[in-house]
Amino acid sequence: MLEYVASGKRIPRRGEVGLTSDQIEHFEDLGYIMSGSRHSRMNAIRMRKENQIYSAEEKAALAMLNFEENKRKEAKLLEDMRQLVDKTLGGEAAGGGFAGGGTVGGGA
Repeated sequence: MLEYVASGKRIPRRGEVGLTSDQIEHFEDLGYIMSGSRHSRMNAIRMRKENQIYSAEEKAALAMLNFEENKRKEAKLLEDMRQLVDKTLGGEAAGGGFAGGGTVGGGA
């Protein structure tokens, strides 16, 4: 069904299988009422199916966008942490370091 929606063609319904989308449109133009066009309920189902396909494509694109964004955030965080470690270790070698005496919270 994805191929039909992607190419902008009508999805064949029961009784229309074996006909191409172009053939179905041709018959409808001649005045024939095809099974997919007869009822508003069938049209609603067709629209819902097409929207499900679009939703799946949109979800995949959004997931990829979120993945790339999270990847950039992690790279930034990792770089910040590296700079902090380099700054801290560089300060200890010069005699700076932590003045808390090694206890958590700076207690005695």
